[in-house]
Amino acid sequence: MAILNSFKNQSEIYRSVLSWPSTVRFENYSDAFRKANMLKSGLNTIIVTVTGIVGIVLFSSLAGYKLSRTRGRLSQGLFLLFVASMLIPFQTIMVTLTKMARDLGLQGSPFGLGVVCAGLGVNMAIFLYHGFVKGVPRELDESALMDGCGEWRAFFLIIFPLLGPITFTIVVLNLLWLWNDFLLPVLLLNDYRAYTLVLTINMFFGKYSREWPLILASLILSSLPIVVIFAFFQRWIIQGITDGAVKG
Repeated sequence: MAILNSFKNQSEIYRSVLSWPSTVRFENYSDAFRKANMLKSGLNTIIVTVTGIVGIVLFSSLAGYKLSRTRGRLSQGLFLLFVASMLIPFQTIMVTLTKMARDLGLQGSPFGLGVVCAGLGVNMAIFLYHGFVKGVPRELDESALMDGCGEWRAFFLIIFPLLGPITFTIVVLNLLWLWNDFLLPVLLLNDYRAYTLVLTINMFFGKYSREWPLILASLILSSLPIVVIFAFFQRWIIQGITDGAVKG
């Protein structure tokens, strides 16, 4: 329905959302691309997404590996603390989070938003990494240490490449979240030049009018990359989630 109505004008949409367009209006897409400034907002979205994903993968893989390999009450308690944080509704922390981001100088920039997203996304990633690492033999760690390989080097050269399936799953899941998120950007980005795609598209919703042809066209344009990625890699995403959850 969104694709169908993206080729209509405003009056045709109001007349019937199920009818075919009398004239296919490809200019809706060019107008949406230009008015939404998709090159700039798309670049901002990429900065947020890449920063968040790199932070989540780097820190959660290290934490998940260390917590899984370390036995003891402290390690188990920290892991349960990360898992428990997944149960806290975002609405209960968003005011404090906004103040903290402002105090740390992270408010108002795509990079700062990506850092905040990385902090919010590590809990689930640690849970998945923690379960997946249990399937990696400890003998690999011991062999690397006996050969003179340090703990950091052993992790990045031997262990991390073996975490490829769950890493790929975490990347795609967080890509879907960061690319489409609305609430965090609207809280932390107060300059339209730093807006992400979702916030820029939201500007088409006026107080007294809504430009539905441009809204639908811009939504389709912004969602195409994510739809293509998810369609091609859906099997690996589901497999990685299942492996991490079952082994956990």
